[in-house]
Amino acid sequence: MADIDYFFATISPYSYLAGAQLEEVASKHGATIAYKPLDIAALFSRTGGLPPKDRHPSRIEYRAQDLARRAKKLDMDFNLQPAHFPTNMAPSSYAIIAAAKAGGGDVGKLCQTILRACWAEEKDVADDAVIRDCLEQAGFDPALSDSGLLVGAETYAANLEEAVERGVFGAPFYVTQDGQRFWGQDRLEDLDAHLADMQG
Repeated sequence: MADIDYFFATISPYSYLAGAQLEEVASKHGATIAYKPLDIAALFSRTGGLPPKDRHPSRIEYRAQDLARRAKKLDMDFNLQPAHFPTNMAPSSYAIIAAAKAGGGDVGKLCQTILRACWAEEKDVADDAVIRDCLEQAGFDPALSDSGLLVGAETYAANLEEAVERGVFGAPFYVTQDGQRFWGQDRLEDLDAHLADMQG
C-alpha cells in the first residue's frame, strides 16, 4: 500500500497547478505515491458535485478568478479557456496506468506533462500523438499508449469506485495510509505537516 494515494483527473486545472509539489513532499518524507487517475465528471455525479459549466454563475466566476490568481502566484503558464477542454480523459489516464505498471520512467513527470499539455500548451490530451509525446518526455516507451487498454479501462473504473468509497469528491485529492484526506493543491502544505507528524 502506498503512503499517499493520489486521486486526480488529467484535465483538472487544480491538479495541473499542483505541479511537482506532491512529488517534492513525498521525497522529503520518503513516502510512496500511488497515482490514481479517474473520471472527474463521474466522480462529481456520484458525490453531489457539478461540472464547472453547470455551476451557479457565482461559482464559475470565482473559479476563474481563483485559477488565474493561483497560476500567477505559482508562476505557471495557464490558459483559463484551453482549446481542448473538456476532452476525453480516458486515453491519457490509461497511458498513466500503463506507465505506472511498466516502470522505467517518471510517473509524476508524466502526469505533469499531460496536465501542462492541456492547460498551458493548447494540446488535446485525448490525442494519441500528444499522449505518445508526453510518455516519451517522461522517459517511457511511447508505444505504451497502444498497450494495456483493457487493464487501463478496468483500473480507471476501479479508481473511481475506490475514490467514492474513501470519501474523495474532487481533484486533486490525497489520501494517506492512516485515512487522512486532503483536497486541493493548496492543502499540500497540510499533507507535508501530517506526514512529518506520522514520522514522529
